[in-house]
Amino acid sequence: MDVLIVDDEPLARERLRGMLAGVPDVRVVGEAGNGRDALDAVEKLHPDVLLLDIAMPVMDGLEVAHHLRLLDAPPAVVFCTAYDEHALAAFDAAAVDYLVKPVRAERLAMALDRARRHVVAPQASAPELPRNQPRTHLSARLRGSLRMIPIGEIAYLQADEKYVAVYHARSVDLIEESLKSLETEFGERFLRIHRNCLVAADAVVELRRDHDGQTHVVLRGVDTPLEVSRRCLPGLRERLRHL
Repeated sequence: MDVLIVDDEPLARERLRGMLAGVPDVRVVGEAGNGRDALDAVEKLHPDVLLLDIAMPVMDGLEVAHHLRLLDAPPAVVFCTAYDEHALAAFDAAAVDYLVKPVRAERLAMALDRARRHVVAPQASAPELPRNQPRTHLSARLRGSLRMIPIGEIAYLQADEKYVAVYHARSVDLIEESLKSLETEFGERFLRIHRNCLVAADAVVELRRDHDGQTHVVLRGVDTPLEVSRRCLPGLRERLRHL
């Protein structure tokens, strides 16, 4: 059973690696110091199990687990955290197990046994993970892998039938999420300009009215101005006044 250790503290990773060294049929295939690197490592190494810290820079463990759900065969997740049991109650359904630091050898062994059962007979589907704060990245599925899109690089989001097209600094990707749910999660960062479009507030350069009286928004780095619906215009102007 291949294990990936994810923790931003080198000593914590070293301790887990040492505890796993004597466990039969367990092989540590890699380590990562933050959530973004963990997702890259999952794509390259295809571990069976993640020993995953929660509080990390760049991307926390809960967000990592959320993105992993999009994979066809996600690894089992065992959270390793300093949080107490009350805080962890919400994570129980989403993870195979959790370990409270400092991790004890007998609890690690129990968690690995549960992970083995998950690897042999994975769950058909995992429940939606609770999130106390917006994600730092969106993830698009590309031929069985994930492309991570930093929220700060997104210029606008546009509904396209059952998908949302994400226009960002590097390309355009489709994600299987609703525009409404993205607006709810990222409402502080994005402005609605049309029933099918949200734009990044910090990308707005100006509002421009054409000779027909139609208003468009000009975005930094986007060649074509985007149409603003008459219904959204008053709210948009109000939001822009308070940016």
